[in-house]
Amino acid sequence: MDPDSVKSTLQTLAYGNVMAAAARDYQKELLAQEKAQASSSRNEDVDLDELMDDPELEKLHADRIAALKREAEKRQSLTKKGHGEYREITEGDFLGEVTGSVKVICHFYHREFYRCKIMDKHLKALAPNHLDTKFIKIDAENSPFFVTKLGIKTLPCVILFRNGIGGDRLVGFQDLGGKDDFTTRRLEALLIKKGIIDEKKKEDDEEAEYDESRRRTVRYSTNQDSDSE
Repeated sequence: MDPDSVKSTLQTLAYGNVMAAAARDYQKELLAQEKAQASSSRNEDVDLDELMDDPELEKLHADRIAALKREAEKRQSLTKKGHGEYREITEGDFLGEVTGSVKVICHFYHREFYRCKIMDKHLKALAPNHLDTKFIKIDAENSPFFVTKLGIKTLPCVILFRNGIGGDRLVGFQDLGGKDDFTTRRLEALLIKKGIIDEKKKEDDEEAEYDESRRRTVRYSTNQDSDSE
């Protein structure tokens, strides 16, 4: 056999052995990485299970569920009483409506008065956002008895009822700058100041508080585990 041919064959075999060894090493490295990832995943699952079994987290979650249930029941009860929307009532409905809820905002209006339409627009926007308070309106022209009884002289007139008793009132726009271009937010701030509606928390803020509380509990649990080690 030609010496050069033999040398070339040996070199080819040697190169093939090196490549085969490299392939085996690469395969071993991949298997090691897969095992490490699987082990890490199992550790995470164990840690999560331990956290879910934490009594403080369980209590926090249970309290949150109970609070949501109470809120849903309250909303349902108030909705049945006509809360959450801006409704028109008749003179015959008046007493039942203002005595049937703790807080009621009642707008005495006239169909042809421009300023009454402006007040309608703002109260309609506020009603869905303040479920604790009932928002209603009544045609003053068709309610002469209560217009006289309540001493209403100027329209629009918004009377604020608490437990069926009329207290504060907004007469015209004198408490809103005396102009027609006041904002819904300005009216809302005035009603909050008078205590007939509450400052509303955004749902995102409530969720953020709940998430932060959960994170504090998780950090506390993790620190306890670290100390115990």
